Amino acid sequence: MSEFQKKAAYNVALVGATGAVGETFLNILAERNFPIAELKLLASKRSAGKELTYDGKTYKVEELTHDSFEGVDIALFSAGGGRSLEYAPSAVKAGAIVIDNSSAFRMDPTVPLVVPEVNPEDAFKHNGIIANPNCTTIIMLVALKPLYDYSKIKNVVVSSYQSTSGAGALAMEELENQARQWVNGEKLVVDKFAHQILFNVIPHVDSFTDNGYTKEEMKMFNETQKMLHDTDIKVSATCVRVPTLSAHSESVTIETVDPISPDKARELFAAAPGLEVIDDTANAKYPMPLEVAGGDTCYVGRVRTDIARDNSLTFWVVGDQLRKGAATNAVQIAELFVK
Repeated sequence: MSEFQKKAAYNVALVGATGAVGETFLNILAERNFPIAELKLLASKRSAGKELTYDGKTYKVEELTHDSFEGVDIALFSAGGGRSLEYAPSAVKAGAIVIDNSSAFRMDPTVPLVVPEVNPEDAFKHNGIIANPNCTTIIMLVALKPLYDYSKIKNVVVSSYQSTSGAGALAMEELENQARQWVNGEKLVVDKFAHQILFNVIPHVDSFTDNGYTKEEMKMFNETQKMLHDTDIKVSATCVRVPTLSAHSESVTIETVDPISPDKARELFAAAPGLEVIDDTANAKYPMPLEVAGGDTCYVGRVRTDIARDNSLTFWVVGDQLRKGAATNAVQIAELFVK
């Protein structure tokens, strides 16, 4: 792989351009004025030929092939793990840096797993591919990092409240359709989830593993250890799908080596990049997905000393999983190289 060359603008390929996260990528690249010389939109043969608009210009989606990456500097992958495994090596061979949004390379010891607010230095240890973490891990780690830097965290107990958009655009449609069906007195159609999502919560995100945790929950365990370079920290997660459209919420309890008071935690949160504090319980002010959706900041609130154990703190964190939990984080990784 050739060394990344600093330029005034870069040739960028977006793999999976027609998906929900792909469309979010385009919005964020434009919002952040990413320096693009040429943009190449790639997708499956079925989606080839579709037209998408970026920054006022119309682009035709091209079919993804192994020859798609000639002249590309940065390849943003958001087309699923199978396509990443098949085509990312071709992009690297052509000289591009791959930033992959799937789970394909996350636990590969040769591939850095990066959240710029947490471990930006790891991005520069790449061999052509950099992995974007799982969305729930990203949101949690943005909040954990300033606390971890103040006092080492021994363990984490987290419950997630994950919106339907985390399962894709069709899952969002299912929630909306079920709402219409309920209003019209029709039978509710269940397809994208194991159970009805309207008026319900489902403690089941991804498939179950032999230890009783789901793959989503184990991602939070393994990815946290990898990004913090700490195999001692343990994360026990319960991931739950809730009937909201966008943004994931998490209730987090941590045990630290040294105590952290709620006031000190708020101070650390407020000074950390990518975080804002909304914590005024007297006036019922705390982060909620309805207000957080559409932004790139993660918000924390309900900060309190955990009364069930020593040296423990409990807080609530919310972030938009399509943006900071996926596309924005990947673009921020690319910005580490171009700035």
